[in-house]
Amino acid sequence: MNFIETCNDIFTRTVILYHKTDDVDAQVTNPYDQGTIEARLFEKCWIDAVQWHLEDIIRDPNIDPVQALAIKRRIDKSNQDRTDCVEDIDSYFRTTYAQVQPQPDATINTESPAWAIDRLSILALKIYHMREQAERTDASAEHIATCRGKLNILLEQQVDLSTAISQLLDDIAAGRKFMKVYRQMKMYNDPDTNPVLYAHKK
Repeated sequence: MNFIETCNDIFTRTVILYHKTDDVDAQVTNPYDQGTIEARLFEKCWIDAVQWHLEDIIRDPNIDPVQALAIKRRIDKSNQDRTDCVEDIDSYFRTTYAQVQPQPDATINTESPAWAIDRLSILALKIYHMREQAERTDASAEHIATCRGKLNILLEQQVDLSTAISQLLDDIAAGRKFMKVYRQMKMYNDPDTNPVLYAHKK
């Protein structure tokens, strides 16, 4: 099993594990050894699964405004945790390929490997939930047909994205491409760069 196959396997297992309780507050033990890239991939997908369902909850038209604000704050933190996790995965790749000498004509990719893998994690969630819709017994035939069509597209996208990321990693390993990691530097989370936040510090 190559690295991207491992990613897809972990993401699929993580999404299934989340739905055993389908609870955004469920406590889970990471099934992979602490400090491994596998454990980090699991954590990444778990963050995505919880946030996916928080996004569902907050769209309830009858939600209590106080609860909605609390969930919004939680989503904000989840977004930062997700970014931190992706950047850690990119650090793994930087270490893995640290000794590779880029070829003179090596090129850079539009996104880092970990941000592409981030999209694979989200795809695993989309596939799970679109399959769920395609298998409903309480929906119209039209709805089910539409969701089956979308599911087929998502599965095709998963194959294409997996292939593209595998090729990117092969190119980096061979020196045909090189990677650079730019930290996200999200200014709205920083009390020193968000003017609304630093105004309260005066």
